[in-house]
Amino acid sequence: MPSDKKDIKQIVKTFYSNVATGKHCCSSCGCGAKDEQRRVAKDIGYSEEDIARGGDANLGLGCGNPTALGEIQKGDVVLDLGSGAGFDCFLAAKKVGESGKVIGVDMTEEMIQKARAHALTYGYTNIEFRLGDIENLPIEDDSVDVVMSNCVVNLAPDKLKVFKEAYRVLRIGGRMYLSDIVLLKEISKEHRENETLIAGCVGGALLREAYVDLIQKAGFKVNILSEDTEISKRQYEGIPLESLKVEAIKL
Repeated sequence: MPSDKKDIKQIVKTFYSNVATGKHCCSSCGCGAKDEQRRVAKDIGYSEEDIARGGDANLGLGCGNPTALGEIQKGDVVLDLGSGAGFDCFLAAKKVGESGKVIGVDMTEEMIQKARAHALTYGYTNIEFRLGDIENLPIEDDSVDVVMSNCVVNLAPDKLKVFKEAYRVLRIGGRMYLSDIVLLKEISKEHRENETLIAGCVGGALLREAYVDLIQKAGFKVNILSEDTEISKRQYEGIPLESLKVEAIKL
């Protein structure tokens, strides 16, 4: 694995910049032609209604549907970590209504531009997309009701810092809903150092127990909602991993 955290971030940033501009596709993350994007979205938990509402913001990325994991209420302030083209933000915006707000944070300029363009096209007025690093969120303390993230924390070099930042911005009683790739056993050095797998949600992933421990270390109470081990066969060529769905509560 690249020794410098900046190198890892640059690998991820370059990769998803290319995805946003149509220059690259990652089969392990499920991006591709429209039919494939719809298939992957349905496979990881989105309904036909969700897919229709998300429109072109559905890039077929992710490993779950965080907007379906917990109750997002009218009036909530929702933060999406690694918001990409805005798909999950648009679904959350419908749930929070005009009295609520959704904030998407992504470190890739091209994804932010794409998300903002989609918001204008679809007429969403309760969403804001901010350029930023999820290890150093551009969000005020104690200002968010719900944090969600879809297969993004595994891309961050310092995952504990991400969880601590999520804890910082959540109000007391706030919840974090994560879908993420975690490892069921250690992978090879070659896998760890493969840039495509680093950007494709595998190279930087943690073992399941280590991932959960970091969330708890950040101060959260953790509830495991579900675990999808079959995603390995469907999307990741049998690599020993799963999609873990977690609820984390700031008490």
